Amino acid sequence: MTDFPPLKNDLLLRAARGEETERAPVWVMRQAGRYLPEFREVRLGHEFFEICRTPALATEVTLQPIRRYTGLVDAAIIFSDILVVPQALGMEVLMNPAPSFPDPLNTPDDIAKLRSEVDVNKELGYVFEAITMTRKALDGEVPLIGFCGAPWTLFAYMVEGGGSKTLQKAKSWLFKYPDESKALLARIADVCIDFLVGQVKAGAQLLQVFDSWAGELAPHHFEEFSFPFNQQIAEGVKSKLAAEGIPLVPVTLFAKGANQSIALLAEKSGYDVLGLDWCIEPSLARDLVKGKVALQGNLDPNLLYGGKVALEREVKRMSESFKAGGKTKAWIANLGHGITPGVDPEDLRWFFECVHKYSAN
Repeated sequence: MTDFPPLKNDLLLRAARGEETERAPVWVMRQAGRYLPEFREVRLGHEFFEICRTPALATEVTLQPIRRYTGLVDAAIIFSDILVVPQALGMEVLMNPAPSFPDPLNTPDDIAKLRSEVDVNKELGYVFEAITMTRKALDGEVPLIGFCGAPWTLFAYMVEGGGSKTLQKAKSWLFKYPDESKALLARIADVCIDFLVGQVKAGAQLLQVFDSWAGELAPHHFEEFSFPFNQQIAEGVKSKLAAEGIPLVPVTLFAKGANQSIALLAEKSGYDVLGLDWCIEPSLARDLVKGKVALQGNLDPNLLYGGKVALEREVKRMSESFKAGGKTKAWIANLGHGITPGVDPEDLRWFFECVHKYSAN
């Protein structure tokens, strides 16, 4: 483990551990990205995955929102992509501008094309280098978040060959080939475990697992094809860190759209924080989790286009709904999904300012 500068702002980590905080820590998913002119400037000269694979570039774009919103944002999230795991498994992924797989998995026979063993240090060491470089460059201003995609979400991309409105191919696999699907999901989870452990060793102070397509599954299929493999990741990361004598870090699961399973996730998933989309009332989520986990979320990202009056009104409402017994406790303020490219950076600044104002105890 590298020696890093002492952390000056531990608000995020305290909230993730379930503590009462003076206000809610705040960051946003896709914080380093296309809504920032400084990111678009870097992107002009570099392909997307080139930025991911070049630690100096990944560090620069990770730091851009921290510089712009210094004192307002409480975490950095490393610039990378969930699809680096399929790449590590041996699949080609292009970004033009949406992700696409020239050679997707069409039948279970195609699983043989994947690497049987994945050395994450060899295949994904560039992410670890970027994390260490970024952690040093942050100089303790805010914690650094590492992440990966969830097995079901990654499986869906690998089978569909990109994004999909119906997930017809991926779901057909689950229903036609349930045993082969579960074996592949477990393999993906194993790579994710090693990847996340490597990120902690490199300097990540909190981890997040993105199950972006969790809500595309019926509740019983979520419990069969998503939940066990997300649970496998939480348990695997914690046991591997403990076995190596490395202090545990909080782990967040964002299972977008799986609001019907919040109580199950709080009870049995093994995660410290659950991310919420905007389709559930925060106070209801509070009741469902019964204090077993911290919560993160959950403003509709499109409110960032709604003007300052609407944005302030909704942040105030969200804050009141998240407060437990009138206090800000075990809550990390965020959007209910990633920030979209057309947002005015000054409107995001206003979001941060409103969170500071209305979440304060």
